[in-house]
Amino acid sequence: MTLRNLGASPRNGWRVSAGQVDLTRASAQPRPVSVPAGARALTLDMARTAVVVVDMQNDFCHRDGWLAHIGVDVTPARAPIEPLRALLPDLRKAGVPVIWLNWGNRPDLLNIPPSVVHIYKPTGEGVGLGDPLPKNGSPVLELGSWAAAIVDELAVEPGDVQVAKYRFSGFQDTMLDSILRNLNVTTLLFTGVNADQCVMCTLQDASFLGYDCVLVEDCTATTSPDFCMQATLFNVRQCFGFVIDSKDLARAL
Repeated sequence: MTLRNLGASPRNGWRVSAGQVDLTRASAQPRPVSVPAGARALTLDMARTAVVVVDMQNDFCHRDGWLAHIGVDVTPARAPIEPLRALLPDLRKAGVPVIWLNWGNRPDLLNIPPSVVHIYKPTGEGVGLGDPLPKNGSPVLELGSWAAAIVDELAVEPGDVQVAKYRFSGFQDTMLDSILRNLNVTTLLFTGVNADQCVMCTLQDASFLGYDCVLVEDCTATTSPDFCMQATLFNVRQCFGFVIDSKDLARAL
């Protein structure tokens, strides 16, 4: 009797028929690559790895977005664009899932507490979450808006996965963990902005959940002062995972 595949991900599925249920999963053949990570070599299994691209959105990286509107120089936030443009095609060719993790709020903000609204509108005045940007009227970080869209320079390819988030951590109140487990992923490459805020919060939660965490330094940036980036790198190395360079990873692939 023919068994049919059951499950959204070929990495985590059953095979079923009217008379049989097969719960065995095919073991993925390890695909190890080794890259420098400070004083040691780090071996990654690309068969169990995904890359998470955090908040490379117009509101943070475009000169007409929200950060620029409040007077922040977004040049640093744009620094990961070219390294990501070089790295992501190599990762896709290696079969590594690409996860785009972005702010994408409800128009009514019903799942957003005042503490999060306050971050973007501390005095209650001005332009904050869901408010229209003066230059183009796009609502700040609202799902489906220009403001929340990934910058044009970074193309989302078929097969990539997009996950909306509503806090600095991409694991809080989202589908991210369930998706990663369905993809049978154990190692996460972290990229994007801001390194000391949403990237770091998501990386920390990933570590707490048992994922192996690797920060790709040249694909990550922040508009915060440089000491914030240095503290992020220190804490990742000291407590939560490893730091590598995308060029080393590309060469290994």
